[in-house]
Amino acid sequence: MTAPLTDLERLCVHTITTKSWDIETAARKFSAAGVKGITVWRDAYANRDIKATGQMLRDAGLTIVSSCRGGFFPGATAAERQTAIDDNRRAIEEAHELGSPLVVLVCGAVPGQPLAQSRQQILDGIAAVLPDCEATGVKLGIEPLHPMYADSRSAVNTLGQANDMCEQLKSPLVGVAADVYHLWWDPQLETEIARCGDIGALFSFHVCDWRTPTLDLLNDRGLMGEGCINIRQIRSWVEAAGFHGFNEVEVFSNRLWAMDQDDYLELIIKAYRQHV
Repeated sequence: MTAPLTDLERLCVHTITTKSWDIETAARKFSAAGVKGITVWRDAYANRDIKATGQMLRDAGLTIVSSCRGGFFPGATAAERQTAIDDNRRAIEEAHELGSPLVVLVCGAVPGQPLAQSRQQILDGIAAVLPDCEATGVKLGIEPLHPMYADSRSAVNTLGQANDMCEQLKSPLVGVAADVYHLWWDPQLETEIARCGDIGALFSFHVCDWRTPTLDLLNDRGLMGEGCINIRQIRSWVEAAGFHGFNEVEVFSNRLWAMDQDDYLELIIKAYRQHV
């Protein structure tokens, strides 16, 4: 039996997904296609009036779901770690100006530094910027990344590790951004999603697919249905855990970026309806 088509009321697309479009073009085309949400990468509003950009998105009928990205807290020196904290403070303020309720954190790591040390620096970095969150109301979503990125992009590699951090930080402003691309392989995923729901920390849900073979470890994600992830099953788990927010399409793909982006947006919507 063919699964019923999914409506678009909870479809969000990241600006990086159609990265060749400027934010004005993305807003116009997403809205015209029936997309209801947008997650804004920081490069998309660079050299623009951030408040005016946020208003433009709302005027287009789009909900600003989150902004990307903060994080990269670990550093080999205190000066490097302070630079990261300062950048995260800027990201929080920018999100506040934009009208974004959440900053997604790609937490970072230092090649050769013990992962436990990087994780402690991540905890310390998030704690350092929590006053900025409290002042603005902007939340932080820790995004666990696939272990293939543990060398330099993130020392947080499982949902269990992210949940542990949330419990240690004990702030309603710190939660998790769950991305199927990074988490689908984890045998504890269903249990940890339920735990995430129990502690009120499931802030966002990202979808795409894992292609086989994967030709590039960063820029060869698939559209939903092009790979091996059971996205609907994982969506059922996050909804059972109490999450009823947007399903965010976040795709890094040299292959898909190279095609006509209007055609690509049509494929995104088709894949979303059929596989999310």
